[in-house]
Amino acid sequence: MQLNTLINKKKIEFDIFYKDLLNSYLSTDLLSKAMIYASMNGGKRIRPFLISIFSDIAKINKKRSLRLSASVESIHSYSLVHDDLPSMDNDDFRRGKPSTHKKFNEATAILAGDALHDLAFEIISDKKTHPNSNIRIALINKLSQSVGVKGLAGGQSLDLIFENKKVNISNIISMYEMKTAALFSFSCCAPFILSQKLKKDINFAYEFGKLFGLIFQITDDILDEKLDFKFLGKTPGKDRKQGKNTLISKIKLNKLKNFCLEEIKKFENKNIFFLKKYPALRNLLYYNLDRLI
Repeated sequence: MQLNTLINKKKIEFDIFYKDLLNSYLSTDLLSKAMIYASMNGGKRIRPFLISIFSDIAKINKKRSLRLSASVESIHSYSLVHDDLPSMDNDDFRRGKPSTHKKFNEATAILAGDALHDLAFEIISDKKTHPNSNIRIALINKLSQSVGVKGLAGGQSLDLIFENKKVNISNIISMYEMKTAALFSFSCCAPFILSQKLKKDINFAYEFGKLFGLIFQITDDILDEKLDFKFLGKTPGKDRKQGKNTLISKIKLNKLKNFCLEEIKKFENKNIFFLKKYPALRNLLYYNLDRLI
């Protein structure tokens, strides 16, 4: 099965589960409607896809895997709601539809983001995710690190601080690794934590997600520069207009793909043992670059 076909198949499966789960937790009040609007808005569900791949490797029960995915997508959805706010990246559209603060209002959007963040931890801390409380605590700890000051939130802060400033390539890569790659890293290593794999396997999964997330962000930056609203579903070229520091501002577009390929090769050379142990993962390293074709 081709990768894009598999991703779409997994997306449909996840969306059905996630919608039912949201309905079981939420009601019909305004805040609940905003939360559902923000989280069921046509995303590619790449993070749940990665969770499903690593869950298959780890032979995890599908319901537990889907609950992990629901937790991660709740975090991802919260981050996008807040990202679009006027005080942050100020975008009126997300995936071709009005941003949550435009559909509802700014206060409701902020609260919807907060509540989705909290829902993620409510889902992951439930016994249905795993009966062993020590494993649930390990997942909560890792997810907290991924979204806090050393992860998503810290990376978004740097993104805003770096606007219209002179920063070097390593600063930008560090920002990418925090604001984007950290949640991908969690998506890859969480199934291994859930199945109590060896620490070295968990570390490999974490590093895999880190590289995947880095290239995902670089690819998004390139697409933002090259495509229009119809394809992006959001305002194109905003990063450049806002003075955002991206790798495009440091490395020419025609050289960025080679930069990514070099990073992949370095990772492959360093992790030959694990890539032989988990051969299904090798093609995934190139998925983001295929989006550029």
